[in-house]
Amino acid sequence: MLPTPDQRPALSNADGIELVACCDLPTPWATFTLHGFIEHATGKEHLALTLGAVDDGASVLARVHSECLTGDALFSQRCDCGAQLEAALRKIAAEGRGVLLYLRQEGRGIGLINKIRAYRLQQQGADTVEANHKLGFGDDLRDYRLCRPMLDRLGIASLRLMTNNPRKIHALQDEGVIIVSRVALVVNRNPFNARYLDTKAARLGHWLPAAASSRQARLAAETI
Repeated sequence: MLPTPDQRPALSNADGIELVACCDLPTPWATFTLHGFIEHATGKEHLALTLGAVDDGASVLARVHSECLTGDALFSQRCDCGAQLEAALRKIAAEGRGVLLYLRQEGRGIGLINKIRAYRLQQQGADTVEANHKLGFGDDLRDYRLCRPMLDRLGIASLRLMTNNPRKIHALQDEGVIIVSRVALVVNRNPFNARYLDTKAARLGHWLPAAASSRQARLAAETI
C-alpha cells in the first residue's frame, strides 16, 4: 500500500521542491536535458530528463521511475527496473520528445540497506511483498507528491504514462497529474525475476502478461 498522509514528511512550502540545475546529458539513444531538483523536506536530490519541446501543451510521453541502484546501475536480474529505465529512454528517444522523472525512493521507499535485507529474505523463500512485511514495512512506501510540481516546473501539462502499475496511475492522479493514456512497459523476464514479476501481478495488481510458472523459472535458475 502507498503511505497514508500521516506517514509522509510534511512539505516545507507550497510545493516542496526547487529546480536548481540543468545540463545536457548525452546517452546512447539521444542527448537529453538533465534537470536537478532538491526536495525541501528531506534534502533529497531528484532528477528529470527531458527531450524535445515538452512545454508546448501537448501530452508528453513520460516515465516516473523510482531509484533502483541494484537494477539501474549494477545490472541486477532480480527485478525489471534497469530494463524499464533503458526501455523508457529508448521510447522517448524514438519519439523525439518526452520526460523521465527519476525519484530517489529506493526499494519501493524502504531504502537501499533494507532492500538488501529484503533480498536476503527472498533468498530464504519470501516473496517481495512478504519480505517487506517481515521487515515491518508496507507493500509500497513510495510518495508521488513531488511529481506534479516537478512537471509544473518543466511546463508539462499532461502525460502518456509508461507504466504497468495501476497504483502509480491512481497515486499520480490523486496528486493532480493529468494522465491521458497508459503505455505498457513490459521488458525482460528471466529465471531470477520471474517470481518477483508474478508477485507484482498477483499481489500488487500490475498489468503483466502471463508467462511460465515461478516453479519452472526457479528450476531453470538452478541449472545456470
